[in-house]
Amino acid sequence: MDQTASSAKPHVLILPFCAQGHIKPMFKLGQLLCHAGLRISFVNSEHNHQNLLRQIDLLAFQAQYPEFSFLSIPDGLAVDHPRSGLTSGDLFLPPARSVMTQHLNELITGFIGRNTKPACIIADGVMCFAIHVAREFEIPSITFRTYSATCTWAYFHFKTLTQEGLVPLPEGVDMDNPVTCIQGLENLLRNRDLPIMCRYKVAARAVEFFIEETSIMAQASALLLNTFDELEAPLISKLRSIFNKIYTIGPIHSLYKSYIKSNLPQSNGLSNTSGSLVQEERSCMTWLESKPPKSVLYVSFGSVVELKQNQLLEFWHGLVNSEKFFLWVIRSDLISGEKDAGQNVPAELKEGTMDRGCIVSWAPQEEVLAHPAVGGFMTHSGWNSTLEGIAAGVPMICWPLISDQQVNSRCVSDIWKTGLDMKDKCDKVIIEQMVRDLMENKKDEIRISAEEKGRLAQESVEKGGSSYNNFEKLIEDIRSMALARAHESS
Repeated sequence: MDQTASSAKPHVLILPFCAQGHIKPMFKLGQLLCHAGLRISFVNSEHNHQNLLRQIDLLAFQAQYPEFSFLSIPDGLAVDHPRSGLTSGDLFLPPARSVMTQHLNELITGFIGRNTKPACIIADGVMCFAIHVAREFEIPSITFRTYSATCTWAYFHFKTLTQEGLVPLPEGVDMDNPVTCIQGLENLLRNRDLPIMCRYKVAARAVEFFIEETSIMAQASALLLNTFDELEAPLISKLRSIFNKIYTIGPIHSLYKSYIKSNLPQSNGLSNTSGSLVQEERSCMTWLESKPPKSVLYVSFGSVVELKQNQLLEFWHGLVNSEKFFLWVIRSDLISGEKDAGQNVPAELKEGTMDRGCIVSWAPQEEVLAHPAVGGFMTHSGWNSTLEGIAAGVPMICWPLISDQQVNSRCVSDIWKTGLDMKDKCDKVIIEQMVRDLMENKKDEIRISAEEKGRLAQESVEKGGSSYNNFEKLIEDIRSMALARAHESS
């Protein structure tokens, strides 16, 4: 492509946090912006950069996205650092942040030297050092919080919760007591629905970190959210008291498909552009083809959550005893401290799984949830998974453990009424009963609500829908940023 034509395109630098759940939606955003005619620099940590490229047919990808560049910076951790489970918190510590800040500075300096200064930086909501860097270079910044609007609003109240002595939760407190100091959520959240870090004094530094990051987020030019207006309008409205501009463009994975269809009907897409850092096992799709409609429970606890061996067995007994078909993602590192999860299980569980189950190490989740055979989703309630379940119209059983998951599961059960909340319980009898309740009630309130939310999600990403229009506005505003910079430099 002609260099002059290339450099004339607005240049956007995208910086996700160093975890799959954050990389995935921001990678989709980068592809969407590239389809819209922008030039993208997608900046991963060196560790995740290599993992992502291993899952992509790079030649095919670059043929479809010639203006999409994969770049990387060090994350400040040792090469042999596991970067998983609790150890991923080391990415929040000052040494790692200092290294990433330094190398982001150097990267942007290089762009300026080549006369390709970004028109804007879109940074993850927990990579807020990028907002300071953007200000130093006089570049507009957009913060992309990869949580729900509801959870984002809750995080803005962490400071109030700590000042009033409500966090960390006092010893012996009733976990079902309501949390009344978060405006708009007074009658929804209980102590047990706050992010897990709020329960422990030893996590006080983590709470402080998120208070600091959330405060810096408010300094960005705009907030970008992977949600849709029809799902979270009241809380999106609350966030407008903090941000002058908010772009709600979710579900991003659905918008991606809709936008390509509307603007590039000749495009057949790519075989793997999901943003997954691990290899997907597609054999499960063949297994699903042999099952009746809405007969399979899909089970996945995401890419980070770790279980104990006894918890794994409780889930396994509950699933087998429910006598329902189930497709279960068991990562090799799912069990804390073990490298080969799911091997040492009783014979009766293996037999029950042979009859009714399919186990894979990783699945093409969006395709699985959209398959007619899938009638339920047992999930850790990470936001990507929650939104993918909502978009597919599939009712959920929520078992949250970390981060935003507690808030999401409460929203699923008590606001959107698209699922059941099983937090703080891990008992085979309860699991069996919840699976039966979800899978056997074909026309109950939960299933009807799930299907309705799925319809609204789809409408939001179609041409003329709220998320589609908001994405068009985002493109328009980025082009205006680029034009303003061009005028300043001329």
